[in-house]
Amino acid sequence: MPAGRRFATLQARGGRLAATLASLKTGLTMKPTLTLALLIAVAGSAVAQVVPYKVVGDGIPQSLTGKPGNAANGRALLVKRDAANCLQCHAVKKDRDLAAGGDRGPALDGVGAALTPAQLRLSVVDFSRVAQGGPMPSFHKAPAGGDKPILTASEIEDIVAYLSTLKSR
Repeated sequence: MPAGRRFATLQARGGRLAATLASLKTGLTMKPTLTLALLIAVAGSAVAQVVPYKVVGDGIPQSLTGKPGNAANGRALLVKRDAANCLQCHAVKKDRDLAAGGDRGPALDGVGAALTPAQLRLSVVDFSRVAQGGPMPSFHKAPAGGDKPILTASEIEDIVAYLSTLKSR
């Protein structure tokens, strides 16, 4: 594939890196390995960006990814206790793997019956919009001086899908 066409492909995928590379493309040819590395870098930077969202009433009604999340993946994120550190403060008492969570926040059992997916999404994306000064972090808001949120849009949607399944107390 000619270098000019590779740059067009990079630009079509978006990202700041693609735009920078396009400005350097005059007379430049790349090896396939370098092209692949750049595509991976562009894809990775796009995933870690804060996705624009619109708060309507007391929630974010539209999926951040344009599609529903995967509840099994959302549960796995909670079990993993990494970036989605919900279990530091919350527990899901009816789930053996999640019952040993924290007790600083309310148990999540029944949250899917108490809140709509839009309300859950806002709570996870930017809890400061739900309760000013609350102790829960905003998981999809860029920290001061940074541009990468704690959780990607896809991870947010997976967690919302899982929390939505928690109907009984």
